[in-house]
This record gives sequence, C-alpha cells and structure tokens, in this order.
Amino acid sequence: MRVEGGSGPREETFRWPAAGSAADDLALLGARAEALLATRPAPAAAVGVAMPALCDASGVVTTWPGRPGWAGLDLAAALRSVFGATPVALADDGDLAALAEARAADCPDVLYLGVGTGIGGGIVLGGRLWPGRPGSSCEVGHVVVGMAGPRCDCGRAGCVQAYASGPATLRRAARACGREVPFAELAEAADAGTPWALDVLRESAAALAAVATGVSELVQPALLVLGGGFAAGTPALAGLVAEELERTSRTGRPALPVRDAVLGGLSSLHGALLLARERAVPA
Repeated sequence: MRVEGGSGPREETFRWPAAGSAADDLALLGARAEALLATRPAPAAAVGVAMPALCDASGVVTTWPGRPGWAGLDLAAALRSVFGATPVALADDGDLAALAEARAADCPDVLYLGVGTGIGGGIVLGGRLWPGRPGSSCEVGHVVVGMAGPRCDCGRAGCVQAYASGPATLRRAARACGREVPFAELAEAADAGTPWALDVLRESAAALAAVATGVSELVQPALLVLGGGFAAGTPALAGLVAEELERTSRTGRPALPVRDAVLGGLSSLHGALLLARERAVPA
C-alpha cells in the first residue's frame, strides 16, 4: 500500500495469512489501510486498487488462484465497506502496471509484460488502458504460444506463462543441469554469459517474443516494456527478447523496441495511484 500527500509518500507492505477467509483478509486490509491513512493530514480523495484476481463487470471475483476463498466475493461492495464513502477505483494489476510504465516512458502505445511467478501484462493505446471495458483485463499471460506446450497453472496447455514465468524457466534450468537451480544461480550464470543459462532464458524469450509479435500484428504498440521480479533479476532477458523479435520480424513490420521497466516492483502500485487521481478529479 502507498499513500501520497502531506509530507510525502508513505508505504506499507504486509502478507496475507497463509490460510484465511476473504473476511479475514479484508479485516486485515482494513486495519492496515486505516493505520496508513491516519498518517495523512487530510482524508483521502480517492483510493486505487490493483487486483491480481479476475473480476466480472459488476466487480465480483470470478477466480483468484492465490486466494481461492475470494471467488464469488462482491469485491466492489467489500472495498466500500473498507474505505467507506471514499471513492474506490479498481483495475487489474497487470493493466495498471502497463499504464504506469507507459506514463514513465512518455509513450502512449505500450505493451507491458510482467515476468514473475506468472506472466501478467497490459496494453495501453492512445494513453489509455485497452480494452478498457468494465470487468475486462488484458490476460496476455494466457495467450497460447504452443498448442502441444507444457501445462499452465490455469489448466490449459501452451500458455506463455507455462514457458516464460520464473518457475517455468527454473524448471528448464533444473532439467538442463540435472538438479535444482536457484534463481540467483541462474541469474549469475546468465550475467556471465554461461551457455546453459542463456539457452534456458532464450526459450523464455522466444515465448515472450511470440506474444509480443502477435499483439503487434493486432494493435501495433510502439514499445514493449518488460517488468516483474524475474525480468528485473535477469538483465539478459530483455536483450534476448529483442533478438527474437528481430528474428521474427517481417517486411513492413519492424521489430518492436524493448526496454526494461523503470518502476520495478512498484509498477502496479503507481498505476493504482494514477487511477485514484483520475477518480478524484471530477469529470
């Protein structure tokens, strides 16, 4: 959570209990939010929420693998119970990360891919989230890049998440080395140019480039931004994705430029603040 205003921004991080109901989680969120908001000299004008769960157009959670007890929760109503009369704006965390990184890059047309424990992402066109409908989000992590590919956590085979997420990449590293490979070892080996590590990352890069190429054919973003904790810890990944994009480009469609995210792990949080600011300003 991050609060802006007064003497400057204040942040607080906390973890959900390992096993808890949606009611328990919301009670904890409410208590922490109340304590953080109490540091402001004036009431909050609006609240922005970055949500990793899928919600329908009415704000009901349809699925959240990380917190299955939230399925069926009327999140919009629950957040009103937490924040009272303060206006609340809610959007997908990958979409909001895309919005924040697009603003940071001063680029109105951006594809953002967040590479971490999964693959998140979003598309910004003309400076606004796409598709932008209530209950919609850009689930680029579940674009299929291999019909006979590995099984994704969602249950479908061949999603880019099953190829390029941090856990998927580390599983390939383990197969390449015949033992479990910690993330730090993979990152260090890739940074040193070790062939096995680069080969492992190159397969992830190929899957990410396949998604970016497909999206480019449909909506023509001007920039690809790679974010997420795994991408941040493997600086070689962006270059490998750029190589794959060059390799798969076609006449009349130059390769999409690639850059690393500049907001790090706070991309979604910055996006939520942008959303809150828009909600706080009357139309």
